[in-house]
Amino acid sequence: MNNLSDLLPGKVSIAQEDLTCYGFDASGRAEHPVAVVWAEDVPDVVKVMQFAHENDIAVIPRGAGSGMTGGAVPSRGSIVLSTERMNRILEINREDLTVLVEPGVVNGKLQRELERHGLFYPPDPSSLNFCTIGGNVAENAGGARALKYGVTRDYVMGLEAVLSDGRIITTGVKTAKGVVGYDLTRLLVGSEGTLAMITKIRLKVLPIPEAVITLLALFHEIEPAGQSVQRIISEGIVPRTLEFLDAGTIHAVENYKTIGLPGGTEAMLLIELDGAPSVITRDAERISAICKKIGGEIIMAENEIARMKLWEARRAISPALFHLSPTKINEDIVVPRSKLAEMLGKLKTLSESTGIRIVNFGHAGDGNIHVNLMVNRNNRKEYAKAQELVGEIFRITLELGGTISGEHGIGLTKQNYISMEIHPAELELMKKIKQAFDPKNLLNPGKIFP
Repeated sequence: MNNLSDLLPGKVSIAQEDLTCYGFDASGRAEHPVAVVWAEDVPDVVKVMQFAHENDIAVIPRGAGSGMTGGAVPSRGSIVLSTERMNRILEINREDLTVLVEPGVVNGKLQRELERHGLFYPPDPSSLNFCTIGGNVAENAGGARALKYGVTRDYVMGLEAVLSDGRIITTGVKTAKGVVGYDLTRLLVGSEGTLAMITKIRLKVLPIPEAVITLLALFHEIEPAGQSVQRIISEGIVPRTLEFLDAGTIHAVENYKTIGLPGGTEAMLLIELDGAPSVITRDAERISAICKKIGGEIIMAENEIARMKLWEARRAISPALFHLSPTKINEDIVVPRSKLAEMLGKLKTLSESTGIRIVNFGHAGDGNIHVNLMVNRNNRKEYAKAQELVGEIFRITLELGGTISGEHGIGLTKQNYISMEIHPAELELMKKIKQAFDPKNLLNPGKIFP
């Protein structure tokens, strides 16, 4: 890697500690790369891609490494190309409601900066305080506010990216409309770093909402919680968030970080409304009536401190569950909202029949359930049983009209299941698209397709 170091002095490392630190992501899988490069601008990325192309070396794009499916795990002999130093907010345009950022900008940092300008970027993954916008684009990240506002792809207007041979491309528009040619922007969003290395991102933003109301709904059984979600939406109320936590999740959060969540409940909904005060006050009253009618108890956050405390609990779920079981299996299925209660019931039945503890939480408003199988990887028999159970969970999900991944992508961990959902003809088209962008298969090889 001496030649690469000469091209990018001070930005390349082959030190073992760096190869270890950049060899894994939140999936728990790991492999050492041969080098780590910290690009600081577009010319750096071009140099890396040209070097890799000339020497047939794979390049693994990396943001914060917070992905759950192994998308940032290096392949053997590869270069990890980190964007963490490409972390500038380049432009905030209040007139056109757009923002231009580099891929290493942390989501939460962007949120806070936009708020200073009276603006709002809705996609809010639970990892928003450390995940990057580039990673969000690569995975088409969602978040709690997706119910009302949509996911990352709904806000990406255009991209600058570097192809595997070093050529720079620009996609999309700066305008509200544009239908010239194929939509390469939406193709790159969610491509998990397999098609191009994203270097700039133009996002649509919104005016900050006028007011926010946060409610907590507690239930003694899971099914009524699922029914409440369906009834709230069917009544024509669209909260900005409608989050679900089961008893196992509530218990795990309290053990990890005591926040004062009420015990003795089987399920909890965290509901948030935003907009004009008179409208959301009326909707909050309607939601309270719906939940109470089905047996729920309603608590309203009294102030901003109480509201932030509730969200602190929600965002502590993943680390809390890892604290209980570091080798848990985490999946993010989605079913139609009308099937949410049925899916939760089936998950409970599967847990009881197999003896494997299943803990569920997620974005109930859009049917996205984070299913956590609390198993020990070192117990080979139990882990193998859990892996079989994953296949069964996916089968039931698809039978109910759902999908096997809502926001985590496919990466390494789900690639053996992709053919359950995607038919051979569509898979073949996807592989041909990959080949057109990356003929040598150098960009994040071995991801998505088995």
